[in-house]
Amino acid sequence: MLALSALAACGDTLGKQGLIGGGAGLGTAAVLDGNLAAGAVVGAAGNVAYCQSFPDRCK
Repeated sequence: MLALSALAACGDTLGKQGLIGGGAGLGTAAVLDGNLAAGAVVGAAGNVAYCQSFPDRCK
């Protein structure tokens, strides 16, 4: 749920998209007691990919 909520605010630059996604992934991994580094990387990559694929859904 945390990761999906970050997609609504995905950022207007590539850097912001990575930071927002990474934060969401980190937070989700912390809540689920997972690997924090992996969560941040997966979240950043996922958010950037989503925002670059669907820019009209990210503003």
